[in-house]
Amino acid sequence: MHKVSIRPHIVERVLARRGDVHWFTRLDAAKSALLVVDMQNTFCMPGAPGEVPLARAIVPNINRLAARLRALGVPVVWVVHANSLHEDRSDWEVFFNHVVRNPEVRRRMAESLAPERQKVWQELEVAPGDITLVKNRYSAFAHGASTLERVLRNLGVDTVLVAGTKTNVCCDSTARDAMMLDFKSVLVSDCCAALSDDEHLATLETFIQQFGDVMSADEVLASIGK
Repeated sequence: MHKVSIRPHIVERVLARRGDVHWFTRLDAAKSALLVVDMQNTFCMPGAPGEVPLARAIVPNINRLAARLRALGVPVVWVVHANSLHEDRSDWEVFFNHVVRNPEVRRRMAESLAPERQKVWQELEVAPGDITLVKNRYSAFAHGASTLERVLRNLGVDTVLVAGTKTNVCCDSTARDAMMLDFKSVLVSDCCAALSDDEHLATLETFIQQFGDVMSADEVLASIGK
């Protein structure tokens, strides 16, 4: 796991603005959902094209948090990423032609993200009542990327707890868009992983100032149990 914490000068800035480090003093289990983003082979498997080594380290925390939240009636949603390829054209050409432009990297990433290959990483504990859905953009809330918003609205959810990988890419994008859509949004700091401490920390510090709350798994459980 990342061994970093939000720096004192950021905490002071937040306190001066709202008088509290946290956005939310209480979380309502009846209106919350845990979103676990991109914890799948492409990002968790050693040697995979999108490997985030620290993603494997957060598995125990995610399993623990998910189990405790299920017991409180909180839905757990596993969001996996997939992109389709047809006659060498993908459903996300900007990504495949520019972000992973190297031909070999592009080929490996396209094969790894094929829809038929997507499932939650084997070390994660998925319960029968959990929801699994697929997105095809960094943010699961991006227009047309997935059915996530509709699923959450139908469940009466107004608060999302975001875990997974990468902290600074798909977790951040999904959590930011949640706030833009008027969900209360929380990044679960010790249930998210990036490629470096610096990227992880920069995301948490920006997020807590402008987009939503940052809590550890224990802080989430303390707040939701009040």
